[in-house]
Amino acid sequence: MRDRILEYLGLEDKAKTLIEINDYLELKSANELKELQNELQELIKSGIVHETKKGKYMLMKDCASLLTGKIDVTKNGYAFLLKEDGDLFISKDNLNGAIEGDMVLVDVFTRNDKLEGKVLKILDRKVNTVIGEILYVNNKPTLILDNKKLDIEVELINHFANLVDGHKVLVELKEQINSNRFKGIILKIIGHKNDPDIDIVTIAYKHNIAIDFSEEALKELENIPEEVKEEEKIGRKDLTEEVIFTIDGDDTKDIDDAISIKKNKDLYELGVHIADVSHYVRPGTNLYNEAFLRGTSSYLADRVIPMLPHELSNGICSLNPGVLRLAISCVMQIDKEGKVVDYDIFPSVIKSRKQMTYKCVNKILEENIVPSGYEEFKDELLLMNELAHILRKRKVKMGYIEFEIPEAKIIQDENGKCIDIVKREQHEGENLIEDFMIAANETVATHITNMDLPFIYRVHGEPKPEKIEDFLSLLKMLKIKVNTKGISSSGRDINRLLKELDGLEEKSILSKMLLRSMQKAIYSATNIGHFGLGLKNYTHFTSPIRRFPDTTVHELLRTYLFDKRIDKETVNYYTKYLVEVAEHSSEREQAAVDAERDVVDMKMAEYMESHIGEVYDGIITTVTTFGFFVELPNLVEGLVHISTLDGFYTYIPEMLSLVNQDKSKMYRIGDKVTIKVLNASKSDGIIDFEVQDGNN
Repeated sequence: MRDRILEYLGLEDKAKTLIEINDYLELKSANELKELQNELQELIKSGIVHETKKGKYMLMKDCASLLTGKIDVTKNGYAFLLKEDGDLFISKDNLNGAIEGDMVLVDVFTRNDKLEGKVLKILDRKVNTVIGEILYVNNKPTLILDNKKLDIEVELINHFANLVDGHKVLVELKEQINSNRFKGIILKIIGHKNDPDIDIVTIAYKHNIAIDFSEEALKELENIPEEVKEEEKIGRKDLTEEVIFTIDGDDTKDIDDAISIKKNKDLYELGVHIADVSHYVRPGTNLYNEAFLRGTSSYLADRVIPMLPHELSNGICSLNPGVLRLAISCVMQIDKEGKVVDYDIFPSVIKSRKQMTYKCVNKILEENIVPSGYEEFKDELLLMNELAHILRKRKVKMGYIEFEIPEAKIIQDENGKCIDIVKREQHEGENLIEDFMIAANETVATHITNMDLPFIYRVHGEPKPEKIEDFLSLLKMLKIKVNTKGISSSGRDINRLLKELDGLEEKSILSKMLLRSMQKAIYSATNIGHFGLGLKNYTHFTSPIRRFPDTTVHELLRTYLFDKRIDKETVNYYTKYLVEVAEHSSEREQAAVDAERDVVDMKMAEYMESHIGEVYDGIITTVTTFGFFVELPNLVEGLVHISTLDGFYTYIPEMLSLVNQDKSKMYRIGDKVTIKVLNASKSDGIIDFEVQDGNN
């Protein structure tokens, strides 16, 4: 129905009434009319359709001065409407009751030759719950919000008997009294601010990441076996005699992928064997429903908030060594050019020979040192690495973009305090697993695409050419001497551009900026290909313990390939259901990413609290109207506020720089600076720097 509504609204550049839309769709019943109204409201909330003052409907793109989007409120009270082609400023006076995260309708106007926005309507309130700390004032509990971007007050209208000062609570917003005052109900006491790990738990709740599983879901675990039963092997290929093993991090407990390899003349036979989670987590069960709601496991510092209970994720679903496990296997025949020339996808039963670690595998692949217990697997590992290099070479040729963006790894002590920050490392073993998983994901996606059946894809749209042109202009403005002649928005050209940046001190920052020019990868029931990987067909099949889309892909493989259910009713069901799965999974993935970013910011600030007054060399990563951000070698980033600079500075947007009055001093992206740590606040997740004399 949604597609036909949008089709009709796009026919003419004028608003349509509800009856006109109903007649075009040829709807006859009251239930169909109600479904139409609900669909229109969802399209309005999503910012795709606009309802006029006269109750007519038109496409938002046809409304000249109106925009829709998500509000991002700064700690100073003003806000921005987030847009792909540049965020729109909204003053505090023009928010009209909108708060952080709201989907809003905005009128665009000009003030002082600059575009600004005014919120006309709140389309969808994304923030329904808030987190704060209890402080008693005159024997009455008041709420101090954790999120300083939420410029609101919340009047608590209920009370818990055991509530005390310092309790962190989850509160539901019930009623908006005025533009910045709400009534709220305490839903849960999360813990006390002095409890260990409360900081990470609080961030999880902030992003609606569920910590605990329902009693109904946990009850279902009683019916799930702790080991594979004989009857479960029926209809599965027995691979227990094959040399199959896993490679993961040192502390990994939820192992969902195993690999095997052989070579027959000129063909490599690569086996990727994935835990058959969908055998145990079936649609209609509470475990399935909770996995859907979570969408993904969340990795916050050294804490994992799993999508599935540990009894499953670390138990019967985990491909632990020496025990029988159910799997779905994708066995590929790959030629010396890295092309998959044949394959088979089937349910299997496996027994992993060894739980390997990246650290030990890298010893073999990079140093030719064989750790104890790895002797019998050395030849397989070397053959795997040979194939991995072939696959990677083919990927790059196909347009795979080799971004090398460093990531921070938080090191904590036994009490959960951050004691160090280091860069995550990617070696031969990690690359090998990545290459093999990509090959399996592509093979599975290609197979179902060729069957022309509903499916869930991992997609990544092409970047807009103007975004790449803006980046090339930035390089020219920064006087970065690289060859940009003939660079387009193709994957091969972006790879060539990244190669041009090799050896530059600014490469990390420039790579991040180029990455921001790309679209985000999401889940979708519509296949548009994966630009970043240079692939026409791609899905997520290899991590069903940790990602709901992967579990769904397994469910589809079982339905289509193993049970051979491709009747009209099944196809119609999945055609509709997979749209919901894709949208929800993309939202939950972004929530997990945001939570991880918040935890890293918080832990970095915690670490720097012990280093106030110390001096470091860094590089400017971002310049704004209020100052610039400096990144240190350990990836810690802090703000040099414009008020701390010596003299009066003006922001020059076209040069991404701050320039003083007589133009004798400039701060711009990529400049090296020496800073002193001025302040750090774990509770606020912020770090303030000050430029040292000699740079000012």
